[in-house]
Amino acid sequence: MKIIIYTKTSCPWCKDALDFLKSNSLPFEEREVLHNPEYLAELEAKSKQNKTPTFDIGGLIFPDSDVDQLRDYLIEKKIIS
Repeated sequence: MKIIIYTKTSCPWCKDALDFLKSNSLPFEEREVLHNPEYLAELEAKSKQNKTPTFDIGGLIFPDSDVDQLRDYLIEKKIIS
């Protein structure tokens, strides 16, 4: 399962999400969109918006999500307990 997280620098919700992924030892790729127009275009194409954090988990898009939504999904899929 590949996790991509789209972030913006200085976004407190992004920091929380990154901390959550790290604390659960989940492999992920961070794509910061403010300084990378290619990643911003990718985020907008995938999610039809530009808010962060947005997650792409194995192709399933969670736009403008928070840690609680991420945790619930990962528990439901038995990726974390």
